[in-house]
Amino acid sequence: MTIIKQQDVIASVADALQYISYYHPMDYIESLGRAYELEESPAARDAIAQILTNSRMCAEGHRPICQDTGIVVAFVKVGMNVRWDATLTLTEMINEGVRRAYLDPDNTLRASIVTDPAFTRKNTRDNTPAVVHVDMVPGDTVEITVSAKGGGSENKAKFVMLNPSDSIVDWVLKTVPTMGAGWCPPGMLGIGIGGSAEKAMVLAKESLMDPIDMAELKARGPRNPVEELRIELHDKVNALGIGAQGLGGLSTVLDVKILDYPTHAASKPVAMIPNCAATRHVHFTLDGSGPSKLAPPDLSRWPKVDWKPSAESRRVNLDALTPQEVASWKPGDRLLLNGKMLTGRDAAHKRIADLYASGKGLPEGVDFRNRVIYYVGPVDPVRDEVVGPAGPTTATRMDKFTEMMLANTGLIAMIGKAERGPVGIEAIRKHKAAYLMAVGGAAYLVSKAIKSSRVVAFADLGMEAIYEFEVKDMPVTVAVDSNGTSVHQSGPAEWSQKIAAGSIKTRAR
Repeated sequence: MTIIKQQDVIASVADALQYISYYHPMDYIESLGRAYELEESPAARDAIAQILTNSRMCAEGHRPICQDTGIVVAFVKVGMNVRWDATLTLTEMINEGVRRAYLDPDNTLRASIVTDPAFTRKNTRDNTPAVVHVDMVPGDTVEITVSAKGGGSENKAKFVMLNPSDSIVDWVLKTVPTMGAGWCPPGMLGIGIGGSAEKAMVLAKESLMDPIDMAELKARGPRNPVEELRIELHDKVNALGIGAQGLGGLSTVLDVKILDYPTHAASKPVAMIPNCAATRHVHFTLDGSGPSKLAPPDLSRWPKVDWKPSAESRRVNLDALTPQEVASWKPGDRLLLNGKMLTGRDAAHKRIADLYASGKGLPEGVDFRNRVIYYVGPVDPVRDEVVGPAGPTTATRMDKFTEMMLANTGLIAMIGKAERGPVGIEAIRKHKAAYLMAVGGAAYLVSKAIKSSRVVAFADLGMEAIYEFEVKDMPVTVAVDSNGTSVHQSGPAEWSQKIAAGSIKTRAR
């Protein structure tokens, strides 16, 4: 009879979470490398190059792939013959592993979990608790799959209760465009079919733990209707032309995973959850012999991609930025930002809105006039870093605050990831501002452009405080210009037409 020790569970979970913070799954990297070679959209190809370069840098430097180091989700299969040498419950052991991983001084991970979610939303400061799914199975081992799921992709999860005769393909093709680019494509779609409402969602999440094998599946051909559906959805979603980061291109999804379960005769529950460019998960087994040992991947297997700024990029002096210069930017222009910018995301925007509503205005030392704000929640620095990985957060969440910020603060440009919605775009057009897009999934690469960092307000908000960054050649793309023209609308429209017309040399895999 196998005896599993408490300390082995804790140490294994902590090690696994550190491991996936800086190592992409090899199947994802190889699939993304194929997508890079076949991509014909210059904007999408540049974005994929940044993601691949960032991935290699993180693997070498042991720093997070993305500043959003995720909510921890664990799928645990406990053998029925296992005995425990423990004083903690299984969930408590996993949470202790999470705590140790996220507070590791050599690679501190961002604490993103808040308690009292409907009201005070107070950060737990150690990223606990995890979401744990336990299944009792035959055997005498404990199998654990841990993942770190970023908020940008998790927020795009969808669920529908279809009629039994309704088409799953039609629903997916109608729904994926509504997800925008906040889930940082190219990634994966996990689909759960059947069971009950909550079972379908768990199936969709669990399916994302499987390795990417679409190329192999196509090469050998489907063996059952589920595999046929996977291929059909993969090809038809890519034909939408959404592309990397929503900029338009051939690769929106690298794979589509499906798990199903028997359901009620009157029901057809379908859940869809995307995995982003920061796909992070790993599987290990405990057999009583000690903690698991995860072997580092072979760095020679990473594609030979070394992103460099485009020769067409324009350097911008943020310290002398004017509304007139902002108005000269065109959609798709590539910029290299230099100088000082302020940061702020959800909590900071809410607090600023409350201050204006109360008649108090901005706190002392915060001046947005003729300045740029970066929507970011950085990882804490370690060793000689001035800031940890600091990639953009989804800009759409700030749309509700954009009019308030542009009307009251003198702000003239914003940086984030993904598209802006109608409310945000209208405010940008009205105030002749601009929205700049940084690549989601390239957080460590972006952080290397940040030369100094200091908190200027709302220190109690932790990673959501207002920082001042000084940057050198930070790469961004003009995503919405002062006239309200959005590349996230024009890019996918252009590429979906090219794919439909057959005017491109290759097809998305």
